Amino acid sequence: MADAVLAAEPRLDVLVNNAGIGARNGDGGRERQETPQGVELRFAVNYLADYLLTRLLLPRLRESAPARIVHVSSAAQAALDFDDVMLTKDYRGGRAYAQSKLAQILFSVDLAEELEGSGVTSTALHPSTYMPTKIVNADPMSTLEQGVDATWRLIADPTLDGVTGRYFDVTEEQSADPQAYDPEARRRLRELSEQLVGPA
Repeated sequence: MADAVLAAEPRLDVLVNNAGIGARNGDGGRERQETPQGVELRFAVNYLADYLLTRLLLPRLRESAPARIVHVSSAAQAALDFDDVMLTKDYRGGRAYAQSKLAQILFSVDLAEELEGSGVTSTALHPSTYMPTKIVNADPMSTLEQGVDATWRLIADPTLDGVTGRYFDVTEEQSADPQAYDPEARRRLRELSEQLVGPA
């Protein structure tokens, strides 16, 4: 995908990472799943895909600055257990989802520090609660329009020029789980990510 984007687009003004698998499987089950590479599936799709695609597109984003990277995360957040990130011992679908979404925010904060002064910003948001999408198995509480509007704000609002390293709950800036602001946790996640996908 990164190769196709780079071949087609001479510049990138915005990258929005929004791939996601919820707590349940497509058949409604909650059993643990892995990729063919042995990575827990929610961690792979919700976080690692985001990480790798961003890394591969980052040179083009830097060339195109000012540019924005937006990570569509969640208010559902669970601290990563670095002794069992793949949740092989006590798997729960909700925990797997919440851990993967916090990993996105750790990456977003880490990336903001890395990109300081480059003209490329990195933010994360919880777009809305229980929108009517394929991964939601509950009665909707928000509309798709609310989630789109919250995401679009981080993409294009000129009042957010230069705003980076922040987490938003819909349109309000909030604090994420404390682990997101722990430099040691971010270092460990960065090293794990490089081990799993290789340097981009």
